[in-house]
Amino acid sequence: MKKNYLNFFKNKRVLVTGHTGFKGSWLTLWLYSLGAEVIGLSKNVPTKPSLFEVIKLKNKIKSVKCDITNYNLLKKKINQYKPEVIFHLAAQAIVKESFIAPKNTWRTNLIGTLNLLDVLRTYKLNKIVSVFITSDKVYKNFETIKGYREDDKLGGDDPYSASKSSADIAVSSYFKSFLIKNRKISISIARAGNVIGGGDWSNGRLIPDCIRSWSKGKEVNIRNLNSTRPWQHVLEVLNGYLILAYNLEKKKKFNGASFNFGPKLSDKKKVIDVLNECKLYWKSAKWKKISKNRNSFKESKLLHLNINKIKKYLNWKNHLNFKDTINLTISWYKNFYEKKLNVYNFSLNQIKYYQRKISKN
Repeated sequence: MKKNYLNFFKNKRVLVTGHTGFKGSWLTLWLYSLGAEVIGLSKNVPTKPSLFEVIKLKNKIKSVKCDITNYNLLKKKINQYKPEVIFHLAAQAIVKESFIAPKNTWRTNLIGTLNLLDVLRTYKLNKIVSVFITSDKVYKNFETIKGYREDDKLGGDDPYSASKSSADIAVSSYFKSFLIKNRKISISIARAGNVIGGGDWSNGRLIPDCIRSWSKGKEVNIRNLNSTRPWQHVLEVLNGYLILAYNLEKKKKFNGASFNFGPKLSDKKKVIDVLNECKLYWKSAKWKKISKNRNSFKESKLLHLNINKIKKYLNWKNHLNFKDTINLTISWYKNFYEKKLNVYNFSLNQIKYYQRKISKN
């Protein structure tokens, strides 16, 4: 397939919900660079600083303020802009925040998704390809070393995981109940694990928490140095979303399907591995292990995805190894804080670098 699927997005009207978030901003920038007509829907800019603002994306796309929990407004905007492709990323994505504001987490993640599904159910205009992004945390986690497959049991104990698994079930339910015979609407679910990369300033995530401390010459507090996660660069996952959307439009058999995106199981790394690799590029990096207090929220220590399905059917794979992933991530932040190069150009160059990687494999 090479890079032919990237040409698919040129001149396409693409709607991205949650376009001001970390992943949403990278996806919006990539789509814009491919020549897509991008419409972004978000209720706010979630962090300060934010990738969306530092690369001035508002000046390059149609950025619309819209809370996806507002059904009437969401329906109005979709009918107004008539997108041909939708990437649904809007979510409350922080586990810790879901304990602080559980109702908001449920409202955004479940009701927001239901609203979009119901808009699609009644949509009568042009054809739409829609990729719903959920999470690796939709799976009932038994803390086993095996990677979870797409047909494994869904679940979730914390509010974030439960709300995302519920949204995942809602997508499947709407497809089977209303959309399976609708020739104009094609939908699929993308589940990805921990994503890192430059421009993420979310609270409660390892790399952003480290960068906030290290950029001020402080050491960062770490709760669990031995937790393992499917660390992967944001461009790896977004590349998967693009491939999925392209194939969803071309092949009916992927309609209603779900796919995992993650690194190979053999590439699993602990938090301490990530920190040690970061220190190679951020020499002054320091950290200390702290004890959990009794009010700490529960965290999964082990969580991996099986990616055989996406490799078999969509020929997706990771193009960056662990060192590449950390290097790209930390170099972005170093450039930002040391003000070496224009942040927009630097970000775009990372996308071009990744596209060259794709073309060689």
